[in-house]
Amino acid sequence: MLTLDQIRAVPKVLLHDHLDGGLRPQTVLELARETGYQDLPGDNAEELTKRLTEGAHRGHLEIYLDAFRHTVAVMQTPDALRRVAAECAEDLAADGVVYAEVRFAPELHTERGLSLDQVVQAVIEGFARGSEGRGITVYALLTAMRTAARSLEIAELAVRYRDEGVVGFDIAGAEAGWPPSRHLDAFQYLKRENFHITIHAGEAFGLPSIWEAVQWCGTERLGHGVRIADDIQISAEGTVRLGRLAAYIRDRRIPLEMCPTSNVQTGAAPSIALHPLRVLRQLSFRVTVNTDNRLMSQVTVSSEFARLVAEFGYGWPDIEWLTINAMKSAFTGFDERLRLINTVIKPGFATARAMSDAYAPLDMR
Repeated sequence: MLTLDQIRAVPKVLLHDHLDGGLRPQTVLELARETGYQDLPGDNAEELTKRLTEGAHRGHLEIYLDAFRHTVAVMQTPDALRRVAAECAEDLAADGVVYAEVRFAPELHTERGLSLDQVVQAVIEGFARGSEGRGITVYALLTAMRTAARSLEIAELAVRYRDEGVVGFDIAGAEAGWPPSRHLDAFQYLKRENFHITIHAGEAFGLPSIWEAVQWCGTERLGHGVRIADDIQISAEGTVRLGRLAAYIRDRRIPLEMCPTSNVQTGAAPSIALHPLRVLRQLSFRVTVNTDNRLMSQVTVSSEFARLVAEFGYGWPDIEWLTINAMKSAFTGFDERLRLINTVIKPGFATARAMSDAYAPLDMR
């Protein structure tokens, strides 16, 4: 069985990671002191981590999201945003990630007077600083909150910074009762601008959310998309029947940004063992593996793969397939995708397989 250290050493790709869900606990404490935020639920890193991860064990998305009010509260100055973004890039690089798209909602970081442009500029600067010399490329996805009414404004902001490090647009937040079609003007604008779209759908709500995201809003990827499994029937004899939506998602190779641990914690999946990812991978859906929120869920990309290895018996071919899926699905240009696959990812996995073979125990039978 592959070890966590072996998995950490191979090149990985991350498409679904929230900036405000991946802070270092010590950074949260220090930024709270610097900015005067006094409502943290703990005064040391251990206690703070415990409190910020409590919602991850309650099985409900909105409870899970409650912890973000604390991380967002300390991300309200340019210096804080630059620091958090730089540390994000550093931490991902240390985990072996070579390409990442990290999302954040600019509208949540203006409580102390920053403009939307200042927020984006600070985060982009932080990504560049943290990536330098570490063999990782980090781009930004700008997220609009589906419970607010600023999606067109955020879409225009994303397009404004498309040549500065922003590669796509997203909507997130409470899913039930807030369908993506409420933001149709933003998605129509983005399509006119030839810009990339991913949408949180099929996490806390079912097939109608996925259908609207794809057929009304034109999303290129599905954030989570776990509930697409509701449109797949498997008989006792193992016969598989895909519904029309599931077949469309697979036929069109629409990527699923799955986050196994987070999906269990928010109630989107009953357990890792019963996570739809396994069946979806067997059925050749465009599945990718992601972290969602590294702090709240206490995960890394490597630890997510390690859990899949333990639960599903995955080996190097599975991890490489999932990684190449993610790189094919990235919003950067075709040339960069192809370069990373052919010169970084495939050689990295070839080396890992060769080392595993070299140290495999001899069969003495």
